[in-house]
Amino acid sequence: MTNITAATPTGTVPRAQRPGPARRFARRLPMILLLTVLLIIVVYPLIWLFLSSFKTQSEFLNEPFYTLPGSLNLDNYVSAFTTGQMGTYILNSIIAVFPSLIIMLVLGVAAAFALEVMIFKGRGGILLVFLAGIMVPAQMILLPLFTVFFKTGLTGTLWPLIITYVAHGLPLTVFMMATYFRAVPREMFEAATIDGANIYQMFWRVGIPMVRNAILTVGLVQFFFLWNDLLIAVTFINTQELQTIQVGLLNFTGPYGSIQYGPIFAAVCVSVLGTLLIYLFLNQRIMRGLAAGSVKG
Repeated sequence: MTNITAATPTGTVPRAQRPGPARRFARRLPMILLLTVLLIIVVYPLIWLFLSSFKTQSEFLNEPFYTLPGSLNLDNYVSAFTTGQMGTYILNSIIAVFPSLIIMLVLGVAAAFALEVMIFKGRGGILLVFLAGIMVPAQMILLPLFTVFFKTGLTGTLWPLIITYVAHGLPLTVFMMATYFRAVPREMFEAATIDGANIYQMFWRVGIPMVRNAILTVGLVQFFFLWNDLLIAVTFINTQELQTIQVGLLNFTGPYGSIQYGPIFAAVCVSVLGTLLIYLFLNQRIMRGLAAGSVKG
């Protein structure tokens, strides 16, 4: 007797061989557990920081660190902005960081466009010079820069921070933006040239729109570096009126050097909350910008 078997379409799996819901869940369980552990590692410190900002000084000193605050009052936040002068520190950080970021992006994007789109002799060597600038540690240049700023009379202002931020962040900005411009199809610029566009029109009407997500990504990366900087700020700022937010956090001490834990946790929450909201609001653009430089168009 001849056995008759039902033919199955090519590329399909018979119903009897398909894994059931329980088996599919079992396969995904290790990944789910791993993501859960990573989420707890990331989220728990933020929750602990936020709840600790409501604790009193006696709760920090006399109770375990994992206990909840007795009440959710805003005394620590009020103290951070009145006694701790957090408003002044935030304003100084804004004045120092945002002009530095704008100058850095304008110069970095223009230099990257010139090095990747324009053809001239020696552009490879110039790019290597920018790459070498990334390898210079900031600690090596602080003392020479402090001497220069002191002799030129720039100490006592925020200009040393702005100049140092731009100089230290520009090589990385140029190198990253050059990578993104390299991923832009050359045909786009050739078509613009055929249509009669000059180099400036190609930069503003073709280059910038093609890498706008990358500019946002690089800008946010540099913003986080500058906003959280402590070494450069504490080196060049010698007056409390000009201190940035990271340097100002060092001033939350009481009599005889005792640390005021409640106000300092509140100040850290304010500092973290701003950067966290910026990232949550722009994370999709950041992801698109990161993916743009990884694929050659």
